[in-house]
Amino acid sequence: MRTDSSAIAKVSAVLPRTGLLWGLLGVVAFSFTVPFTRVAVVGLDPLFIGCGRAVVAAVLAAIALSIGRATLPTASQWLRLVPVSVGVVAGFPILTSLALRDVGAGHSAVVIGVLPAATALVVVARTHERPARRFWIGAALGVLATVVFTVAGHGGIQAPGIGDLYLIGAVVLAAIGYAQGGVMARELGAWQTICWALLLALPAMLIATVSVTGGHLPHASAHQWMAFGYLSAVSMFLGFFAWYRGLAIGPMTTVSQVQLVQPVLTVAWAVLFLGEQLTVPMVIGGAAVIGCAAFAVRSRVTTTPPSTTARRPMDEPSRAALG
Repeated sequence: MRTDSSAIAKVSAVLPRTGLLWGLLGVVAFSFTVPFTRVAVVGLDPLFIGCGRAVVAAVLAAIALSIGRATLPTASQWLRLVPVSVGVVAGFPILTSLALRDVGAGHSAVVIGVLPAATALVVVARTHERPARRFWIGAALGVLATVVFTVAGHGGIQAPGIGDLYLIGAVVLAAIGYAQGGVMARELGAWQTICWALLLALPAMLIATVSVTGGHLPHASAHQWMAFGYLSAVSMFLGFFAWYRGLAIGPMTTVSQVQLVQPVLTVAWAVLFLGEQLTVPMVIGGAAVIGCAAFAVRSRVTTTPPSTTARRPMDEPSRAALG
């Protein structure tokens, strides 16, 4: 009995750390998304960026699934992949692209900063994870610290407008897509989940892309096409390999809070690669955001499955899917 308990304790100690590392890798990949979208929308139509990057990523997904000889999802799994496609393949990219025509990257980061908390709320509603009170305190402080950090880094925020409505819609859809994707990754596998979700959305995204461009390749600078390439190959594809793997290992509420460091990383890239100035308030704010994230992810998370049959796919990551 002691041996079994010791083994379970070791697994529970290792898996959360592994999930956090995979989640952090995904966040690093996503941290370039807002700045690169801001670069791309200068020369490319926002709808083309939002839909076109999904088309490119779907082509990459088809190649990956073919090489990996992935098993087709069942009819039930296809249905449950719809929120993933709507949330992260269509909704978030399109709405953020539309928003970034009118608002800056810093202002966007303030609104998107609530995404970790929103994801945690959807996870709690969708699964049986029950974080401790410490977690919610850390998540709330993390949102506040993110807003303060972003304002300090960009000198203020602008008045609410139509761009904010787009961003709020993007956050809601992304939270649903993240939570549902984490659940599906436990059944299908992390990379398979985003690949199948991309293929599911391909017909609609292809039609939308062709309608926006009229069947002609848009004119843009090399830098704008490079930004579009990153959004397609990394933000829309490879980044989700790590992100969904981290969520699948879980606990999903805990791993979701790693995204609190995303605006910190975004500003860091701006300082390192774009020559933006690093100020003392930015350093203090960034440290506060990271501290809140660390506080939240160290909180205890319990699961309360209603039945034994519901527990395996919902709360116990499949060995085949995670292996």
